[in-house]
Amino acid sequence: MAVWVGICGLIAYFYPAPFVAMKGGMDLFFALTMFGIGCVLNIEDFKKIAKQPWIVAIGSVMQFTLMPLGAFAVAKLLNLPPEIALGLILTGAAPGAMASNVMSYVAKADVAYSVSLTTVSTLLTPIMTPLLTYFLANSILRVDFLAMFWSIMKMVILPLLLGLFIKYKFTKAIEKIEPVFPAISVTFIIFICSLVIALNKEFLAMLTMMVIFAVVILNVWGMSSGYGLAKLFKMNIPRRRTLAIEIGMQNAGLGTVLALKHFNERVAIPAACFVFTCIFTAAIMAEFWGRGDRKAISEK
Repeated sequence: MAVWVGICGLIAYFYPAPFVAMKGGMDLFFALTMFGIGCVLNIEDFKKIAKQPWIVAIGSVMQFTLMPLGAFAVAKLLNLPPEIALGLILTGAAPGAMASNVMSYVAKADVAYSVSLTTVSTLLTPIMTPLLTYFLANSILRVDFLAMFWSIMKMVILPLLLGLFIKYKFTKAIEKIEPVFPAISVTFIIFICSLVIALNKEFLAMLTMMVIFAVVILNVWGMSSGYGLAKLFKMNIPRRRTLAIEIGMQNAGLGTVLALKHFNERVAIPAACFVFTCIFTAAIMAEFWGRGDRKAISEK
């Protein structure tokens, strides 16, 4: 998956027109990925999560502390220019990326936990993102809560519920074609990543090695600290992987939009760079973990 993300990302950068033409279908693409995930989930997965709300609370607190504080620290340590520093902090203050749900599935992590964390963190965004950005960067952002809420419902919750319903209603038929759904989800997430890169080509062209270095450090910090703290709280391996992916992957697409709307193109550079970086690193780890699990099963 990481290879395809890289290839399609490069194509989207040098030949953006075909991808930009798909802009109108971005919501549909993501809805289809969530539908595919819903078709392979079990209702029992969510019942287990409901019995342990504390793990969602822990993940949400990590999301809105580790990344924004990490972004602030990186900006200070590297002495980044004010606009770049603001963009990095804005990226760190964003909620978890919806693509993390797909990555958690590929990584054999706890997908139900991932969906729960993404939904909660995104619903908290209208309050937490402006508050954290103001506190850490002395800036105020306005977020349309209702528009974001309905966007989440249409792209994540409703397709997921539909997939769960189809799985429940036609269990035997779905089980026969279940291996198809991961391929469908991965294909659409690659389209989405490529589209984001194509739409932000002019901003990515303004990248410097210092910005790339800062973004990579922030991403690695999020994934490693998420996994480490999950281990500290004695969570099982699937949930450790989920927290690593969930914390390390920010909704940098939202960060890019907010930067362009409330600030300028230069502020959007770190967010646009983070979109590609977090997808690439998460894809590598998902493949590594998934391959390790497959090897362990084959050796039994």
